Amino acid sequence: MIWNEEIECMAHDELKKLQLKRLQDVVKRAYETVPYYKKRFDEAGIKPEDIKNLDDIQKLPLTTKDDLRAAYPFGMFAVPRREIVEVHTSSGTTGKPTVSGYTKEDIKIWSEVMARGLTMFGVTEDDIIQNTHGYGLFTGGFGVHYGAQYIGATVIPISTGQTRRQIEIMKDFGTTILIVTPSYGLYLAEVAGEEGVGRGDLNLHSVGFGAEMWTEEMRQELQNRFNAPAYNIYGLTEIMGPGIALECPEQDGLHVMEDHFYPEIIDSESMEVLGNGETGELVLTTLTRHGMPIIRFRTKDITSLKSGTCSCGRTLIKMERITGRTDDMLKIRGVAVFPSQIEKALLKMDGIEPHYQIIVTRPQHLDELEVQVETSPHLFSDEVKELVGIKKKIEHFIHNEIGLRVNVTLVEPKTLPRSEGKAVRVIDKREL
Repeated sequence: MIWNEEIECMAHDELKKLQLKRLQDVVKRAYETVPYYKKRFDEAGIKPEDIKNLDDIQKLPLTTKDDLRAAYPFGMFAVPRREIVEVHTSSGTTGKPTVSGYTKEDIKIWSEVMARGLTMFGVTEDDIIQNTHGYGLFTGGFGVHYGAQYIGATVIPISTGQTRRQIEIMKDFGTTILIVTPSYGLYLAEVAGEEGVGRGDLNLHSVGFGAEMWTEEMRQELQNRFNAPAYNIYGLTEIMGPGIALECPEQDGLHVMEDHFYPEIIDSESMEVLGNGETGELVLTTLTRHGMPIIRFRTKDITSLKSGTCSCGRTLIKMERITGRTDDMLKIRGVAVFPSQIEKALLKMDGIEPHYQIIVTRPQHLDELEVQVETSPHLFSDEVKELVGIKKKIEHFIHNEIGLRVNVTLVEPKTLPRSEGKAVRVIDKREL
């Protein structure tokens, strides 16, 4: 099932023509209406008319989160403030938040791209979607909501929290689609078990996961717990929100809505653009956004792109699942470590709950990595000798995955903090 076959299955050459026209339009608009971009383009000696082909995008300066923070609150808007009908912000956990402004036309585009993605999951107007993403200033809840309503599905805008009530509603209302972060999905499944609600008691046929990185092993765990296929949703506040890329039934990468968002992969050190299939940092340009066009935004998300026609029939380029962020990467004794690598190792173990926390310290001028892992109730009641064997096995798995020796601490079931939003996986206690 395809929502917009004309665009989603467009011939590659036709799509490139559309992208070039839209790129030229957005660069001209940004130059003429956003003082920040006029200044940056002038400094780089670039004029809008210099963009003659898609490769010319590389002449344009990159935009960072710090640039957007410096323009707080409304300095990046390309239209008068009265034309902005909605604003969202990032969390602002590292200073001033970034602000995202939308015109009526932008909301339509957001609805369209999310409708395409939800259709990939099998959503129709007959579905009941339980949306546990936060509403408020977070873009997650609203993006899903707009797309679902555009399709004509019934939305339960429950947002985060009220976990036992979530289970009750899922059962009583006959929820068919669950939208959730992976960490909260695990918690929901855990509570459902406590409430005696089994997989057969729910009516789910698809689960959409977003807002966090997750491994293929985590997907399998969640699919098993909910007895439904799980699909990846990608987005970020600065560009639009969820809907930039979503996964089709093939579950082997996310289709980028590249008629609206132009993707590139760069080397984070040299800033050189990388080729098809090469892994690096994702950079995105909004091609159609009215209220707040963004040129070559550095997402800090690590992935790769692959072009070609998918088995699902779509020709939109695919990005691999995000494997890490340049700012989430831990440097431990000179080795680059991503939390997703540790998660992958943990989920190979039986009897281990997929709840963990990584603690980094530097006690004697040398980095130490501790991984706290919850055991299952059955395992925790076993003999000490048995637990020591499991601890060593986990340490071996992690060592094979990251190339470093770590200290694993097995903790009692349900003692690590649960998340109703994005899980905090890393606590870095080093004074860097």
